[in-house]
Amino acid sequence: MSFVIGLLGGGFGGLVGLGGGTVMIPLMVGILRLSQHKAHGTSLVAVFFTGLMGALTYGLQGSLSLKAALFLAATAILTARLGARYAHSLAEKDLKRAFGFFLLFVSLLLLLKPYLAPVGLVRGEVWEDLTLLLAGGLTGFLSGMMGVGGGTIMVPAMVLLLGMDQHTAQGTSLLAMVPASLVGAYTHHRLGNVDTLLAPGLVPGVLLGTFLGGEAAHFLPEATLRVVFAMVLLWTSWRYLRSPAGESK
Repeated sequence: MSFVIGLLGGGFGGLVGLGGGTVMIPLMVGILRLSQHKAHGTSLVAVFFTGLMGALTYGLQGSLSLKAALFLAATAILTARLGARYAHSLAEKDLKRAFGFFLLFVSLLLLLKPYLAPVGLVRGEVWEDLTLLLAGGLTGFLSGMMGVGGGTIMVPAMVLLLGMDQHTAQGTSLLAMVPASLVGAYTHHRLGNVDTLLAPGLVPGVLLGTFLGGEAAHFLPEATLRVVFAMVLLWTSWRYLRSPAGESK
């Protein structure tokens, strides 16, 4: 079942260009009955391998900025551990509610994706480097806390603020998340928030699903897929946010 969940997470992620955590975490909580904390930690293990495979794929196509990835990763490594520890300190119901708001945010960004055009609002090498460091720090914290990759934050920041094209921004964010997700996953593991029995099935499922989803995306209408997936995320977000305040499961 963990392989199937990984396959679905990777497949949907590959179809619409999102990390699989937004799909895997609700499935692990709903089907496998994992606690929210363990679902986040276990998902982050898969995110590490997805980032590795994705960065290699984009790198072979020349859609990578090594310098930008280094600056993003420099602060993301530091804050991923803080995010994981913060998630561990939250009560189950509070972490669920936070994840619900995160899904709401991601679904809105997904709907706005076609309107993200390279703008280049930030000018000058120093300001660009500072922007990358800040974006990496914010992304690392959210990744460690939410158990997801950082593309939802990094990609819009690089496209809108730095004027980077979409493909290079996606490849760069995947590379930057490799060390950050490793630190986050290790921290979650130390805190007991990784189900080591599920990871061996989850990781190959995500890798295969990401590949299949990426291939299928070339044959299916991207706009329709994006809207449908955004609706699914909105529905999932609503389910998380409507949970009674005292509910722990």
